[in-house]
Parts: sequence; C-alpha cells; structure tokens
Amino acid sequence: MFFQQLINGITLGAIYALIALGYTMVYGILELINFAHGEVYMIGAYVGILTLAFLTAIGFTSISVPLSILIAFAAAILVCAAYGYSIEKVAYRPLRNAPRLSPLISALGVSIFLQNYVMLTQGASDKVFPHIVSTAGIDLMGARLSFIQVLIIISATAMMAGLWFFIQKTRLGKAMRATAQDMKMAGLVGINVDRVISATFIIGSALAAAAGVMVAMYYGLVNFSIGYMAGMKAFTAAVLGGIGNIPGAMVGGVILGLVESFGAGYISSEYKDLFAFAVLVLILIFRPKGILGQRTAEKV
Repeated sequence: MFFQQLINGITLGAIYALIALGYTMVYGILELINFAHGEVYMIGAYVGILTLAFLTAIGFTSISVPLSILIAFAAAILVCAAYGYSIEKVAYRPLRNAPRLSPLISALGVSIFLQNYVMLTQGASDKVFPHIVSTAGIDLMGARLSFIQVLIIISATAMMAGLWFFIQKTRLGKAMRATAQDMKMAGLVGINVDRVISATFIIGSALAAAAGVMVAMYYGLVNFSIGYMAGMKAFTAAVLGGIGNIPGAMVGGVILGLVESFGAGYISSEYKDLFAFAVLVLILIFRPKGILGQRTAEKV
C-alpha cells in the first residue's frame, strides 16, 4: 500500500511540476499569475487525443505505437506553444504597464474563453484516449508500476532537467534570468525583453502541453474542465516550492502529488482535492515564500 501510493504520488507530482513550471516562470519575470495556463494544459490533452485518434484511423498506430505517441507529444507542444505566444501577445503585452489588476482580469477572461471554446468545438462529453498503450507493468516491492507511469516519470524528469540546463547554460536562459532580476536594466544592456517574455510563455505552454498528453494517457479520458482544477493544484505546487523559483516548482509539484496520493490512499479519495488546498493554506500561513523561496528586497 505504501509503495503503491508512493509511485502514484511521484507520477502525479511529476505532472503537477511540469504545469507549475509555467506559472513560476511567468511570475518570475512579470510577477503575473497566468490563470489561463491550466486551459493551455487542457488543450494539450485534447490535441494529443485528437492526434492519436487520427493516427489510429489511418492505421499508423498499428505500425509504430512509440512513434505515434511521439507525434502526439510534438503536435500538442507545437499547438500549445502557439497558444502561449498568442495569449501573451494579445492578452498580456498591451497591459504590461497597466494597473496590476488589469492583467489578472485579462488572464481570467482568457481562461473562461478557452474553456468555453473547447466545450463548443469538442463537445461537453469526455474524450477517450485511444487504447494503444499497454497497461502492463512490473511488480515492485508489492506495488504495481505500469509502463505508462514509467514513461511519465522518465519523460517529466528529462524535461525538467532539460529546462534547468537551458535556463543555466544557454544565452536565452541567461537573458531570462537577467530579465527576472531587473527587467528595465536587462533592456538597457541590450536584451530584447519582449522576446524573452514570449519565449517564457512558449516554453511554459510546451511543458503544460506535455503534461496534458501524459494525463490523457494516465487517466484515459479528458474533458474541457480539467484545466481549472489542474491549474489550481499546479499553482499550489508553485507556491509550495516558492513562486518564481524553478527548482521550487519541481519540488513543490512532487510534494503535492505525494500529499494528494497518500491522503487519498490513507484517509479518503473523496477529499483528495481538499488536501491540495489545505497545503496551500498552511504554506501561506507558515511560510509564504515557499520551501525554496527566499526573502528578497523590494525593487525600487
């Protein structure tokens, strides 16, 4: 029981961490909570399912299941990256110098628009993930570790490691860190701030898209409302780890997944969503900066 919940928690936490990275990256640069991020994740799940449904219909999945899944990931990432870029360009950039409440209202508006857009175009009923992935697995210390869980954990870990390398070692990553430190000074030394912000939205949306496809594989179905709850939980993970802190988002996502899994397994699955928000309340009361967050001086 313990090891099964541990495996489930790590799997769920890896997904939350990928979504939380989008929140924390945008907040780190703009100090803006992108409440439309959960809907981008939801669109990624839909694109993954629709892509695999098309590949199944033309018989491509019978040729190569791994390649089909890779194509689904690529399609979801490309589409959601385009959505992320468009959202920043249309909904946030014109309000960059507006009062802080204006972009927040715009974010909520984009979230509602995308949710209803998907509902009207794809229908209100659940979309089922094509049954092309084996449900087999291995027995490990009395627990069942499915191949889908292995794929999710390895893929999410690779993406998070890749993001960390990108932020630390590449020129654009260094520009992102400089912009997060001081946007005006970054612009004065020649950094294209608009390009950096757009890249931040694109990368965050791409990670959310990958998480969406993973969730579709893991649970087998999606609907137009999954973005809201997943977005709130990922936001909780970002706050838990330290909003604006990339390693913190990763740690917070895994911790939240473990809390939810063990809470559902040992207390009640009916209250699994409650555990996430209980963690949010506690962290805001006792450590508002998060686990890895640091108290910083106010920018003047």
